Amino acid sequence: MFQQKVTRLRFLKYFLTALGTAVILSACDNSGTNTGSSSKDNSQTATAGKTIKVATEPTFPPFEFKGTGNEIVGFDIDLIKAVGKAAGMTVEFQNLPFDGMIPALQANTVDAAVSAMTITPERAQTISFSRPYFKAGLAIAVRQDNTTIANLDSLKGKKIAAQIGTTGAKKAKSISDAQVREFDSAPLALQELANGNVDAVINDAPVTLEAIKSGNIKGLKVVGQLITEEYYGIALPKNSPNLNAINTALAKIISDGTYAQIYKKWFNAEPPQLPETAPASTS
Repeated sequence: MFQQKVTRLRFLKYFLTALGTAVILSACDNSGTNTGSSSKDNSQTATAGKTIKVATEPTFPPFEFKGTGNEIVGFDIDLIKAVGKAAGMTVEFQNLPFDGMIPALQANTVDAAVSAMTITPERAQTISFSRPYFKAGLAIAVRQDNTTIANLDSLKGKKIAAQIGTTGAKKAKSISDAQVREFDSAPLALQELANGNVDAVINDAPVTLEAIKSGNIKGLKVVGQLITEEYYGIALPKNSPNLNAINTALAKIISDGTYAQIYKKWFNAEPPQLPETAPASTS
């Protein structure tokens, strides 16, 4: 485990090691929510050749973001394209703000959402999730000159930024006397920290690390241990007829090595073992 004042390189080394051993990694609270591909309500499968409209918010590198040609790229994008191919479906993307995705799924204006969305029991009450496709967790970011914040306890009474609608925002609101500011995207929250307007940001670890590594947001570091263990899932309308097809396709690309290729492309590491359902939260 790493301690206070973790350097970027030490944290990244820890992070990737933890991935390889499937112990810990990092949006967006988990439980033993069954993502259940065997439910009778989901016995219908998607028709081959069907086009599915998939919501994403391309402001969350390395999962989804705008590339040099303004096209949407990232781990999630490659993943859902591979899932679509394996399921015989055509994927059509629609940009939506993260906090608008669940309402869109509930209204059936989109068929799915892939945007580093954590599987949580609260969300699973109103939408369905695929089996987990990514093991994740939350990290605390502070300015490089900060010497007082080292863990979750030291955030009491502090000003904390997070992306609206995420598990990072939920965790921040659970901290005693904290003043929480929510932003439309993780980069905006991190920039608020870099500008000195808040004391810390709680956000998905790989996204924060990517922002630091890329140099897009300067003067930040990650401190302490990862504060949650989470799993991302592909979100769908409740009891979607596409759920079985997507779960089957996910299982296929995991077993045939396609998933590992995509993971290595974006994280330069071997992927951890993934469960078929999201386990109980350790946060």
